[in-house]
Amino acid sequence: MNSMHPAEAISFIIKRIYRDGLTTTSGGNISMKDENGDIWITPSAVDKGSLQPADIICIGAGSKFSGKHKPSSEHPFHQAVYNSRPDIKAIIHAHPPALVSFSIARQIPDTGVIAKARRICGEIGYAGYELPGSEALGLKIEEQFRKGFNAVIMENHGAVTGGTSLADVYHRFETLEYCARAILYGKILGDVRPLTDGQITSFDSQLPGLMPEMDTGSHPQDEIVKRSTVCEIMNRACRQGLMIGSYGTASVRCTENDFLITPAGKTKRDLRTEDIVKISHGKREPGKTPSRAAWLHERIYAQNPGVNSIIQTQSPCLMAFGITNTRMNVRTIPESWIFLQDLPTLSFDALSPLSTNIPQLLSTGIPGLIISNDSVLFTGDTLLQAFDRLEIAEFSAKSILLGAPLGPMTPISDEQVEELRKAFL
Repeated sequence: MNSMHPAEAISFIIKRIYRDGLTTTSGGNISMKDENGDIWITPSAVDKGSLQPADIICIGAGSKFSGKHKPSSEHPFHQAVYNSRPDIKAIIHAHPPALVSFSIARQIPDTGVIAKARRICGEIGYAGYELPGSEALGLKIEEQFRKGFNAVIMENHGAVTGGTSLADVYHRFETLEYCARAILYGKILGDVRPLTDGQITSFDSQLPGLMPEMDTGSHPQDEIVKRSTVCEIMNRACRQGLMIGSYGTASVRCTENDFLITPAGKTKRDLRTEDIVKISHGKREPGKTPSRAAWLHERIYAQNPGVNSIIQTQSPCLMAFGITNTRMNVRTIPESWIFLQDLPTLSFDALSPLSTNIPQLLSTGIPGLIISNDSVLFTGDTLLQAFDRLEIAEFSAKSILLGAPLGPMTPISDEQVEELRKAFL
């Protein structure tokens, strides 16, 4: 994306946002500020699902427009933010459903419910209602950014995020919506329990440093196939709504002491085989940075020779259980129990490098678990099997959440579980 012309990058991202159901045909706008100080912005009243680079408008010196359309009617607040925050180089405003829910309720989502969301989004600002496209609205939004917020809820309107690049602001935007969705789902189950900044900082300070590099890196043919599989599964997870571009990790074992893992700092839906990082005997492939979770995957593989693949993500319905510390009963449908059998919820502290709880728990035969305020993790003999378990668990969690208005969910009985055990295990 960094190599694209601003018009190309904006049309690419706005179509992705539309395709992911995070805005409507006519809603939302995106802008970028280039190195010359010109602002490139989406046009007014043009289908967001089919925008082409030629549709993007350039606002130059003296607010002169060039392009075949009118610029977004809300371009004034974009200009105001850029004037106030020189570090901001891109802005996204849209009406994603969960964030709009917060704007209507006039509340701010607490990003502390998910550690990764807190790191990416920080605290969220709030701009009171003003007429869309008005100077008054621009002033209220600009004021929030001037205070240091990089994401703002717009009262009865939607949300706006800013960042140092279009990739940065897009990750913040989708992460914030994902976080908001998890909170809304979590409130169906009970009280949402956010982490404190101190808990997140304390955990981050314990993380092992970057692994040393191997002397050389090679890509045997069998590893190339596995690299391709990792990329395909990550892309599928994003398409299925089980993962977002800014967060998610997958790995596959190569040999007893080697495994492949997704990289840090790369959009998960756009991974290429050459992005995948090999870890061998505690060292990383030269010139590459693995996922922050590499240390955890390494310990799981070391203590569980029967585990050959791991997928770790933040699927929104399962995370509802993770941010309320609620145990999910997988005895909802026979398939759920057959493939999962149990799905324990561990505390955020279990993720600490000083804890051995996760590898030890997986060694008991449990194929997956929920880590409070962080992620869900599933293992398998193959990456497809781990992904299937994630998918089944998320579908089951969604069924429980959607069924809440109907009354208590009734799981299958102990006798029925025993019947399944004899027939399938």
